[in-house]
Amino acid sequence: MPKDAPYEGPITMTRKGFGFFSIDERSEDLLIPPERTNHALSGDIVKVEPMGEYRDPSLRMPPRASGKVVEIVSRARETFVGVLVEDGGRILLKPDYKKMYVPLEIRDTKDAPLGYKVLVRMKGWEGEAPYPWGVVEETIGKAGAHETEMRALALGQGFSSDFPPDVVKDAEYLKKHGRALLEKEAGNPKRRDFRGTPTCTIDPFDAKDFDDALSVRALADGTTEVGVHIADVSFFVQPGNALDREARTRATSVYLVDRTIPMLPEILSNDLCSLNPDQDRLAVSAVFTLDSDANVISEWFGETVIHSGKRFTYENAQEVLDAGSGPLYEELSLLLGLSEKIRARRQAKGAIEFDTAEVKVKLDEQGAPIAVVLKERKATNLLIEDFMLLANEAVATHLAKLTRNGGPHLSSLYRIHDAPDADRIENLANLLRVMGYHLKIAGGKVTGAELNKLLEAVKGKPEEYLVKTAALRSMSKAVYATRNIGHFGLAFEYYTHFTSPIRRYPDLVIHRLIKAHAGGTPITAGEMQAFDALALHASEREVAAADAERESVKMKQVEFLAGRLGEKFDAVISGVTERGLYVEEQTTHADGMIRIKDIGDDYFEHDEKRYRLVGRRTKKTYQLGDPIKVKLVAARVMEKELDFVPAA
Repeated sequence: MPKDAPYEGPITMTRKGFGFFSIDERSEDLLIPPERTNHALSGDIVKVEPMGEYRDPSLRMPPRASGKVVEIVSRARETFVGVLVEDGGRILLKPDYKKMYVPLEIRDTKDAPLGYKVLVRMKGWEGEAPYPWGVVEETIGKAGAHETEMRALALGQGFSSDFPPDVVKDAEYLKKHGRALLEKEAGNPKRRDFRGTPTCTIDPFDAKDFDDALSVRALADGTTEVGVHIADVSFFVQPGNALDREARTRATSVYLVDRTIPMLPEILSNDLCSLNPDQDRLAVSAVFTLDSDANVISEWFGETVIHSGKRFTYENAQEVLDAGSGPLYEELSLLLGLSEKIRARRQAKGAIEFDTAEVKVKLDEQGAPIAVVLKERKATNLLIEDFMLLANEAVATHLAKLTRNGGPHLSSLYRIHDAPDADRIENLANLLRVMGYHLKIAGGKVTGAELNKLLEAVKGKPEEYLVKTAALRSMSKAVYATRNIGHFGLAFEYYTHFTSPIRRYPDLVIHRLIKAHAGGTPITAGEMQAFDALALHASEREVAAADAERESVKMKQVEFLAGRLGEKFDAVISGVTERGLYVEEQTTHADGMIRIKDIGDDYFEHDEKRYRLVGRRTKKTYQLGDPIKVKLVAARVMEKELDFVPAA
């Protein structure tokens, strides 16, 4: 491409209206000053022309290469959620989306109640107008109310609890006829029958749907047959029908702090497809014969019918194992022993064991937070994880072999995870060095074994959560793709998502591929050509769902602490900037900030290379990873922000 041709790609915007555009990995991003952004918004696909060096009139930033937006190819988002406010006679939407650097003007104000959260569709941004304009599509509710804020979080990321009329119609049909369809298919002789094999599900206590079940039986020759049975969503959701179109659009279920926004209607997600106990269910299964060291002797993939005899929670399955007796004790014990050997082998290959604790917020009936705890991972959590990973890897390898051998279905979907970027790893190593840890790297590369050593070294330390988070952020993002490059974090050559078709659309596609390769309904050339677009869409929706889930937890953390203003807490310094210190409260793991003006009676200078602030007069130092006693002075629930000051 000639140097003067416009470059095309996504633009990133700051709150002050500056844009940044990446030409390639080797060059510094082009700076796009506000007057040259052509009304581009963050994430928009734009065409940019280089414009030489930009010199900041305020002299706050050094000269750097710049550009201008010559065309907006496509908008990243067309709807925004926020609060309606009045400003100078105008009704404006103050967006919740923090990357939206301008408000939107509401032209038709008859459905625009001030102080309410609404969903607005952007309609345009003309010439010299200071703001884009839009129309109110949905009034969500009074800002600040629990129900309003949870719905706003979901709608802001493009997820709705409501299904379109054609999907509702299909769901109603399945309520009437789905059971009969299931019972008839359960008798299909092509389905391998596991109803006589001991089978159970193990899930969180509050799970509403059960994607996966395990069957196990000891064989006469000393080997063990383990079946990983996954809900056969693809039997009910056929390519191109209304259910399929909506599931593809959603691509994932969303798990907010107080609710699930499902990918599929409840008749499927909680009933017909859910592997509920004491009921025959259809499954797509990966069945393994394992020797006493958990090596795979043989494997089989195909359609099955199962009957789960027991619904365990992680906790009561653990109780059975700990007690040495109880329902399915022999089977659970056998599974546990095999899973430990599978995990040890995976770790020996260099799989990274992040084991990052998740925050769970407990709510009362009105949605108010009453406790914030860390989810405890038990041996039974790991047991399920080990067999799901085994199945995902085996299915990916199975499909890769078939596509490589020139079968009729030449494409597959992979879950790939690239090795981390060299600069990020260098930055992580520097950050850890400041905190007193050594991460062995070579040429910007790190091995899984070295990362595991680090994670082991921080166990039980105040900075454990911080170090794990920093290490995770330095990793590349796992995404869906049709071109396989392996999975760095799991140390797998082939990996895909097979085990959760109730809540992830790519898993549903993998089930269709397994059936197609086994002589079932072929995947059309058109469907395969759409795999690349599907991989991009599913990856983007996954990020949006994770953002909504994280923001819902963050809001409730802030709300929980809002009633404890003036109290003192133990914290760890999680970030250092010229504006002040970011801190992480140690009980709830909520993030907050100490502004530089509140740190103490001194002038504090930012030592960027050592991740610290140093008092000019007192030489008092605040460094990344340091424990710190703090006092909570402000909690802004709507903004999800906490302010602290140092406490004696």
